[in-house]
Amino acid sequence: MSDISSNNKRIAKNTMMLYFRMLLSTVVSLYTSRIVLQTLGVEDYGIYGVVGGVVAMFSFLNSSMAGATSRFLTFEMGKGDKERLKATFSSALIIHIGIALLVLILAETIGVWFLNNKLVIPEGRMEAAHWVLQFSVLGMIVGFTQVPYNAAIIAHEKMDVYAYVELIHVFLKLGIIYLLWIGNFDKLILYAFLTLMVNVIVAMIYRIYCIRHYEESKFNAHLDKDISKNILSFSLYNLLGNMGVVVNTQGTNFVINMFFGVVYNAAASIGTTISGVVTGFASNIMTAFRPQITKSYAQDNISEFQSLISWAIKSILLIYSFIAIPVGFAINEVLSLWLVEVPVYADVFCQLLLISIFFETTRYIIIMGIHATGVVKFVSIFAGITFCLNPFIIYLLYSLNLPPAYAYVSVIFVNIILSVINLFILKHNEPRVSLRKLVAAILQVIFVVLITIGIVYFVCQYKTEKPFIDIIIIGATSSILMCLLGFFVALNKEQRQRALGIIHSKIKR
Repeated sequence: MSDISSNNKRIAKNTMMLYFRMLLSTVVSLYTSRIVLQTLGVEDYGIYGVVGGVVAMFSFLNSSMAGATSRFLTFEMGKGDKERLKATFSSALIIHIGIALLVLILAETIGVWFLNNKLVIPEGRMEAAHWVLQFSVLGMIVGFTQVPYNAAIIAHEKMDVYAYVELIHVFLKLGIIYLLWIGNFDKLILYAFLTLMVNVIVAMIYRIYCIRHYEESKFNAHLDKDISKNILSFSLYNLLGNMGVVVNTQGTNFVINMFFGVVYNAAASIGTTISGVVTGFASNIMTAFRPQITKSYAQDNISEFQSLISWAIKSILLIYSFIAIPVGFAINEVLSLWLVEVPVYADVFCQLLLISIFFETTRYIIIMGIHATGVVKFVSIFAGITFCLNPFIIYLLYSLNLPPAYAYVSVIFVNIILSVINLFILKHNEPRVSLRKLVAAILQVIFVVLITIGIVYFVCQYKTEKPFIDIIIIGATSSILMCLLGFFVALNKEQRQRALGIIHSKIKR
């Protein structure tokens, strides 16, 4: 029980530090998004989103390796083998450098061709679009080689580092806004360049910290063949899954561009920003849970392994819904208060994305358990094929003259299907896991969410037409219902004790 208590405290501490980081990032992101949209205009904002998507198409190569790097570093740390941990880090970094060079070649060939021949760019903005592409490529290369360092921080569960660095990141983002205001240059090109510079500075800070504090982060130009083989083998199947995610995300954006133009891409970008802010509340807890889940499996503590997954399902989904429900119902009021000019269809995209991310989050929580087992073959195959097919389904729907909303309706159904499939894959990988308990945990949360949505919907029929007051009423109603129903309906006795213990420890502190 002492180990469980220690794990709970560690998760709670790391979650609080990640929340601090997220709140800083959220406030600044919302403010900077407003100013950037106002400064660039709807068209240039849409161009930045869709051209950045061209580079993001290649991110699946890195995403697959990122998951493998994080898993193997955390696993070796759980085993306590320091020499093998050092070899794992160096091998992972060498592989990431190789991937970065590959992506550079692909982006400068296929990426440039796609921009010139397939994207719908307003007349006179092609040169600026090319600059955005080049800066985005450089930024992605920095991100690729940064992965092992971020994985090391997460494996050591030093989430406070993220919070401190975010303070610097905040000031740098505000600096971007100031320079956009005073800069006598093409605003779109300037914004892309300044964003690249900020990413480089933040990456350097993380790297210097890791090199100074973690012995394994001191790079050794030696590629361990056995470790590399294990990492690449893990990544190979993971590659298909991550490729599918990228194809689905960016493919959806491209199809929207082909049928509706950059204005609707701007709406999609706003939707992604809002949903990303809300998702941050859940993803921070997920980051805190991931090393504990992996370490419990590495130690063959299946009881704690399953307990952590069930606890993660309930706590993460409840906290996500706590934020997502009021935002979804008050989306028009939020957008009107936040933005000077609201892109057409932004409200609908936001609402559908919030629903989609609920099931996407469910899917990712289950994947944390699957990754801990080290067997990713089936989850990657199913995800890869399904997600790769989705943009073609969306294209077909748009060809039938259906409205833009159907893109994200399709994504919702895909995430639901994959969540169910992933539960069976987890059971297949680790037969000692109780599928019934995990399904019960998900259904309990869904029941609470549906009851809350029904009551909030009734309250929304009596809006005051005063945005700020409506947001307060919707937020208060939703928050009270989620807290009461979540605590007494979704959580079992043990989990309520865990929650109270975490709250009590924070109050004492």
